[in-house]
Amino acid sequence: MSSIVIYFSRSGENYFGGELKNIEKGNTEVIAEYIQELDNADLFKVEPADEYPDDYMKCIDVAKKEQQSDARPEIKETLDSIDAYDTVYIGFPNWWGTLPMPMFTQLEQLDFKGKTVKPFVTHEGSGFGSSQKDLKKLCEGALIKKGLSIPGANVYDSKDAVKSWINE
Repeated sequence: MSSIVIYFSRSGENYFGGELKNIEKGNTEVIAEYIQELDNADLFKVEPADEYPDDYMKCIDVAKKEQQSDARPEIKETLDSIDAYDTVYIGFPNWWGTLPMPMFTQLEQLDFKGKTVKPFVTHEGSGFGSSQKDLKKLCEGALIKKGLSIPGANVYDSKDAVKSWINE
């Protein structure tokens, strides 16, 4: 059984427990790499063609405008098929209550029929928001399993939680 992690993650200025900090690796990427290690999964990082601003406030402003206009931002590279995989992990930070819009750009192009989808989210207290409803639409035909929700400040202490979730 083979698996892939399709994820979006952002480094740079991020919000942690009430303060802004610069991080070299995005929180979602940390979790994606745990899954790669624990489940021998392939990784596919969804990256916007136009990078988001490093400045956190500017970034969330752009993200909000994209969401309000239901944008599908262009991405650097597109994953054309998930035919080779049984399990698809989908990871993202919660942006304005759901997935960042580049994830919509990517996921809408894939056929999820017969796949098992395991979503995970990093956040600062908002959990999955309404993303699970969006994932049901984006991953039509897939069996969507219970998701894993991890506060960004806890990602480096969450490997055991990730392992338990993978094995559920």
